[in-house]
Amino acid sequence: MTGTADFEGLLRQALSPVEPPAHLTDRLEQRLQSITEMAAEELDALELSAMRDPRNWVRPAAAVVLGTGAGAALVVLRARRRAPQAPQIGSAGSTVGKALRDVEAQTRRLFGSR
Repeated sequence: MTGTADFEGLLRQALSPVEPPAHLTDRLEQRLQSITEMAAEELDALELSAMRDPRNWVRPAAAVVLGTGAGAALVVLRARRRAPQAPQIGSAGSTVGKALRDVEAQTRRLFGSR
């Protein structure tokens, strides 16, 4: 039975969560911000007269998909960064409500100027 307890302890130690270094989070945030900005610039430079030809739809469609994905990831990353490291146990409704308010605030900050 002691072999099982040792094995469980080793598994618990090996599978413990690891926080990424701060510089990695900062680099990820910068890259997501630049992808979002590049997608917005691509869509700003779009000429509507050229959209009659379906061959010209690839770049704007890619800009929409990548910009939306990067923007959503950036909102989640910033909201998670602002969340407390050790959340207090409370009702699920209040926790979800607070998370949604944080996401809304980050979204307004990110896309409010556009």
